[in-house]
Amino acid sequence: MSSESLVLGTSAALFAIGGAGALLHRHPVSMLMAIEIMLNAANLVIVLAARVYGSADAESAALVVLVLAAAEAVIGLALALALFRRRPAPDVDQAAELRG
Repeated sequence: MSSESLVLGTSAALFAIGGAGALLHRHPVSMLMAIEIMLNAANLVIVLAARVYGSADAESAALVVLVLAAAEAVIGLALALALFRRRPAPDVDQAAELRG
């Protein structure tokens, strides 16, 4: 088994775990962590493509994905904190109450 197929399999497994976590969990922080796992799996594929094709463009795209993931985490955690302050046991289905 080559290293490229091992990295691709690991990325597919991480993406599947993240997708299942995002669909099954109702807690906002758990959903954010699952989405972060999915973004890291996509980043792994981007870095693999950069290694295989020898392109520096893919590495800069991976850096952009990391920055967007950090911004998503900050905004998502702020929304989760606002939801925590409203009710002690937050549920994503009831997040429409934050509208004001």
